[in-house]
Order: sequence, then structure tokens, then C-alpha cells
Amino acid sequence: MSLLPQVEFITFDKRDSWGSLMALRARLAARRFDVLLHMQISLRASLAAAVVPARLRLGFDRTRARELQWLFTNAAIPARRNEHVLDGLQGFLYALGLPREPLRWNLPLPEEAQRYAEQLTASAQPTMLISPCSSHTLRNWRAERYAAVARHAYDVHGMRVILCGGPSDIERDMGAAIERAAHVPIVNQIGRDTLPQMLALLARARVLLSPDSGPAHMATMVGTPVIGLYAATRSARCGPYLSRAWCVDRYAQAAHRFCGRSAEELPWTKKIERPGVMDLIEVADVIERLDALLRAPATIAAHE
Repeated sequence: MSLLPQVEFITFDKRDSWGSLMALRARLAARRFDVLLHMQISLRASLAAAVVPARLRLGFDRTRARELQWLFTNAAIPARRNEHVLDGLQGFLYALGLPREPLRWNLPLPEEAQRYAEQLTASAQPTMLISPCSSHTLRNWRAERYAAVARHAYDVHGMRVILCGGPSDIERDMGAAIERAAHVPIVNQIGRDTLPQMLALLARARVLLSPDSGPAHMATMVGTPVIGLYAATRSARCGPYLSRAWCVDRYAQAAHRFCGRSAEELPWTKKIERPGVMDLIEVADVIERLDALLRAPATIAAHE
């Protein structure tokens, strides 16, 4: 489902790489594009880009064009080091001569999705959403720790706590475990909504608690602050763009413990996805950020 009627989406099934490539090539055979923005660094994405007929094929600079991306492009954005992923993607816009403007997504939400969110947040209680799972399981926090934060949010701040996420078994199991351990009322919506409904729910929340995952960036799109949990990855590189001050980041400690090096000595893109790495984040760390956020103004500003 597209929420942007001006944008055409052509999907590519990664599970059937060769068949999908041939189907994509046939679908685009009669079309010509002025520009291809090759913004994904993976060989699979490069193979898909190769069948898109475009005059200008813009990719990353040679240092960042990993997995041979540079072989599939004929132009590159200016080289930059150690920047946030979103800043890197904006480099494509600047390379095309587009002006620097404040970040505003302005994504229209269907009325049905807004009604769904309104029903769940109808009370006067402020809402804390917990999206507990990443697609990378080693980035996930423990269920009992999420439960402890949920209990604090309910007991101390009178918040309504809602769990959200996709329909996978891992996410459903995590949600059930949080419910069992919390001992306070929790609304479990994991696997029960669509992406537009989830986005509308994020828009009505006071805060989202999440590891390094897609919902953290969805919340940023609708102006909801995020307490992000980072140890396996760097919040400075891939944290919620407008909420990095609210993140709990233990990447530096993880670098010392699991790699025997400082964070500055590791490659900027290095992931430390090791068993136990997320245990470096304590419940008290997250509660401190939640308490501080709730004392702050209720909105986050657009990035200038």
C-alpha cells in the first residue's frame, strides 16, 4: 500500500533473485530514466540497479561504495566520513543540486489508520509505545528489562503502555514475555496492525522505546521522540535522527569488551552483534532517559 500517490513503487522479491531480476528487466525494458539513485550498498541491489535503464547512475564515493557498487554507477556523491546514514542519503540530493531544507516528511495517513490509533489512545493518559524487536535478534534487549521500564512508566508517570511490532514468532514471543513480566496493564498490539496504522499510532504516542529498528525511524517521521537502545550498533550512525540525545548508547563499552579496541579504532560501519552485547544497557539507564524526556517539551524540532 502506497501512501504517496505521486510515487510509483516497483517491488523486487529478494527471495527469488534471478527470477525477479529478469521480471524487473522485462518490466523496465521500454522505459528510460534520467537518474538512478543507487543508495543501497549490496551486490543484490547493484544487480537490480544494473537492469534499470538510466542515463545518470549516481552512487556512493569509492570509499563507501562497498560490495563493488562503484562498478554499477557512472557518477558518485562527494566523499564524507563518519556521518549518519540519513546524512549520507541526503548527499544524493545535494549532488543533484537540490537545496538543503528542514526535514519534513508530511506523509498523509489514511483516515482508517488514524481512527485505529485514536481508539487505542483515547484516554487522557500519555502513551509509551514499545517496539521491542529488531530483525537482527542480537540487537534486542531482554523482555524482563522492557517490562521493568513499562512498570516504571505506568507506576510513576501514569502512562498507557502499548506493545507494537510485526507478526513474526520472535516478536509475538517477546511481547508475551513482556506482558508476563510487567505486572501492570499492557496493551499488546504486536502483529495486529498494518504499517499505516502503526505509523498513526506512533504519531499519537508521547515516546517510543525501541532497539535499532525500522519503527525508530518511523517515529522520527511523525515527530515522536525515541529512546533508542544501542550497543551492537552506533546511535551516531543509525540512531533515530532527531532523538539521538535520548538514546542509550553503549557501543564504546561494547567495542572494548567484545573487540578489545576503542570505538574510534573500529570501522564506522562495524556492528558488534555478539551474544550479551545488549546487556550492557541497564534498566536504570533507560529509566533515566525516560524521566528526562518526560520533563522536556513534548515535541522534537525539525532538523535545519
